[in-house]
Amino acid sequence: MLTIGTLSRKTGTKVQTVRYYEQIGLLREPGRTEGGQRRYEEADLDRLAFIRHARQLGFSLDAIRELLELSDHPQQSCADADSIARRQLKQVEQRLLRLQALQKELKRMIVECSGGQVADCRVLEVLRDHSECLTAHDDIGS
Repeated sequence: MLTIGTLSRKTGTKVQTVRYYEQIGLLREPGRTEGGQRRYEEADLDRLAFIRHARQLGFSLDAIRELLELSDHPQQSCADADSIARRQLKQVEQRLLRLQALQKELKRMIVECSGGQVADCRVLEVLRDHSECLTAHDDIGS
């Protein structure tokens, strides 16, 4: 049996996060000692490690819930898991495109900066011109 602190250390997950995952149903409610201390099993450790890894890969909690449901039924086709992973890949690719646009804009700002006085600073000028940024690079930061 593992304490919440041990579970936290072994997975690199904050204790608060472990409790949150219990509240939202990603982790089962653990058994407790007579003193009320949570006690986890190795299966809980494995499940939390799964959740942690999926979060590191950027999966949403809803997607993780779906993946956990699938993993609880090992005889089921993995087509649904593949679909979830493909959806995540598409989101990552879209984020990369937005980041590349952001990178291009920042490089342009820097290149156009003459290094003169603040009054003539191209970086500050571009940042002041919100309409240029919003129309030319809609949705960069989201």
